[in-house]
Amino acid sequence: MDTEVLLDAGVVTRCRRRVHLEHDPAMRDADQAPPDPGVEQRIADATDHRRAVAERLGALFGEGWVRIPGDAGRRAREEATLTAMRREAAFVSQPQLPADEDGGRRGSIDLLVRVDDGYVPVLVVRHKTTDPGSGALTSPVPEAPTHSAAPLTPADAGTDAARKPRAQPRDVLRLAHATRMLQACGMSTSGRLRGGVIGVDADVVLWHDLDAGTWPGGRTALEEYDARFADRLAVATAAARGAEPLAHASRITDCKGCPWWPTCSADLRAARDVSLVVRGEDAALLRAAGVSTVDDLAALSGPEAEAAPLAATRTADAILLAKAWLHELPLVRRVREVEVPRGDVEVDIDMESYADDGAYMWGCWLSGVDTDEEHGYRDFTTWDPLPTDDEARSFAEFWTWLSAVRRRTHERGLTFRAYCYNELAENRWLLGSAERFAGKPGIPPLDEVREFIGSDEWVDLFASVRDQFLCPNGKGLKVIAPSAGFGWRDPEASGENSMRWYRDAVGLDGDAPQESQRQRLRTYNEDDVRATLAIRRWMSSDDVLRVPHADDL
Repeated sequence: MDTEVLLDAGVVTRCRRRVHLEHDPAMRDADQAPPDPGVEQRIADATDHRRAVAERLGALFGEGWVRIPGDAGRRAREEATLTAMRREAAFVSQPQLPADEDGGRRGSIDLLVRVDDGYVPVLVVRHKTTDPGSGALTSPVPEAPTHSAAPLTPADAGTDAARKPRAQPRDVLRLAHATRMLQACGMSTSGRLRGGVIGVDADVVLWHDLDAGTWPGGRTALEEYDARFADRLAVATAAARGAEPLAHASRITDCKGCPWWPTCSADLRAARDVSLVVRGEDAALLRAAGVSTVDDLAALSGPEAEAAPLAATRTADAILLAKAWLHELPLVRRVREVEVPRGDVEVDIDMESYADDGAYMWGCWLSGVDTDEEHGYRDFTTWDPLPTDDEARSFAEFWTWLSAVRRRTHERGLTFRAYCYNELAENRWLLGSAERFAGKPGIPPLDEVREFIGSDEWVDLFASVRDQFLCPNGKGLKVIAPSAGFGWRDPEASGENSMRWYRDAVGLDGDAPQESQRQRLRTYNEDDVRATLAIRRWMSSDDVLRVPHADDL
């Protein structure tokens, strides 16, 4: 029987409540949050990447390459795709898969590749699909026309000695969705079911075995997909029929960028829902135990708190977060005395990157005892559009300067500290830059970088905040810094907006580079390092004791 809704691959990784709202006729005129500029830019970048890869592969494979026009209607594109598959085209680019009316599926894929008696799907994505290691099943993407009997197919693949698959569940589930659609129209291969992904470097196809039991509990990717899709289909169908909703609002990480957050936020606040202070699975466990509101959670004590379904420490923190929320407190101290490592010479560091393309700016603020260096802000930047070898120069200049300050500090018998806020980002590009540009002038050995980030001279202020404060509104730099009395000069300062500014600064869209946007990025970066300095000084002062202690709630 035909379903009342047709769902694309995205629903299986989408919030269940969002799926409901998207298919509820009563919500058609509801207010939605404006699109996030950063998300829109990433979508545009991904579209450009897919187009570039398709043009390159089309030139390589010539007559075997069939491109489905993107400007035709859905039905026309479905017919053109089906015709190309019936003619056994070696490659079908930008196909619109025939809608699976019985299964409730619709969707497209970037590429279909002929394999034996059918087709396998291939995604083109603008993120990394592998990490250094071994064991990935890959096919090289040719750089010139090839005489291989099966280019870009699992038959052409081999076990890669230099790469291991990077976990990307969303990619695998999208491949499973396309596979089910190919099966529905009779165009899937009868052999082992696989799907491929071409990543940001576009040098190999990574092949995923959709029949392998690689998911929790030994489930295959197709089994995981089937369970998730059946659930989302039930949610959407109930919404379309006006039946009792199968999904209700609950705050999760994805809420931040969801267009339906205004609706859900109002509902959650009206209900004083417990997910306003604890998210995801913790909120679901508490509701199941009868703790549905922030008020219920704040009131837990004694045996009731001990009986809560969370671990003891998580329950204690959740209760304090609920009390802080009720008192409208942005921070609560976990400890009586707040501590943060300090040095005679201090450097605050903040890195700016553009997606996975590279780190174009290393900003530093030098303070403390005089070391014959001018105190204050300096940046080490490349304005050559990423990716570029000039990134090696700017990183090398940054590392040389930092190492010199560190060395002179040690020579004078003084203590040195360098600070960042959430070391995951900085560490990624510190290690990645040393590895990618090894051998170039000024680039440090990888072991030297590892020694630095593993030392007590490299301090993550995010960890200091996390360990000593409860933060009902989050722990991000721009959430915490106002409590230390710091504010950004640019009212639009954000990581997402910086991506857009960077495009203008280097002319990525074909326009002339804008000097005003380069200065805007420098100001933004300078404020980020000034913010970590302000937080550290605040944490070292008596002013921090004005933040209520947990025992005071």
